[in-house]
Amino acid sequence: MTRDRSLISRKFVELRRKNEAALIVYATAGYPTLPESLRRISEIGRAGADMIEIGVPFSDPVADGPVIQKASQTAIRGGITLKKIIAGIRSLAQPTPIILMSYLNPILSYGRDIFMRDISSAGVAGLVVPDLPVEEAALLSRRAISFGIDLIFIVAPTTPARKINRITRAARGFIYCASISGTTGARKKLPPDLAGYIRRVKQQTGKPLCVGFGISTPGQVKVLAGFTDGVIVGSRIVEAIRKKEDLKRLVAAFKKATRREESC
Repeated sequence: MTRDRSLISRKFVELRRKNEAALIVYATAGYPTLPESLRRISEIGRAGADMIEIGVPFSDPVADGPVIQKASQTAIRGGITLKKIIAGIRSLAQPTPIILMSYLNPILSYGRDIFMRDISSAGVAGLVVPDLPVEEAALLSRRAISFGIDLIFIVAPTTPARKINRITRAARGFIYCASISGTTGARKKLPPDLAGYIRRVKQQTGKPLCVGFGISTPGQVKVLAGFTDGVIVGSRIVEAIRKKEDLKRLVAAFKKATRREESC
């Protein structure tokens, strides 16, 4: 049975009523250890994140920048597995909607149907598979729908209009708009043509658009909240975990910046 309206869709409705953009915070599962990452994920939820993206470490990533790659390598050396990650998410009973980010190979190794069943029962609301082309996603998409999981696709500034149209029709929950054509990583400045790129995607869909890759300051989040539905912060959070920064304060500052009626 599919849900009439997903947890993610309901969250965007709630945020629109409050005139806020969504804050989606990324953390690498198993970094620096699985128990510590689960503790940090709980802390991120309590600090005000609207959704939490949990990354599955993978040995050959195509979208991860150096910060997340190093975190993933640490987690892999520590013995992290997809089975342990799913069990950890289940143990959290996290009220904040969880989005799992995994490359395709771990899903295929786990078994598509069993994977969807297990992440659904663990409470996962959404799934991002960066190396899954929309042209080859029909089977996984059907499995996701049957288990009530939103399959989220990524577009980039270089994605052709025809492919953007195909992606926006296939995506559920929201469209993940990579701010650049490259890998993740905190950056000092937003791309100068970002607003125009988002306008082009908006012309193709009424689904929520969330921007990620390179978002590192509350000021950047404040700007993006003016013309997007959500902002994804990843490398900056992973770096903060590495440095043992005050994560609650950092996430709260990012969340404050999503409230359009307030100044940063």
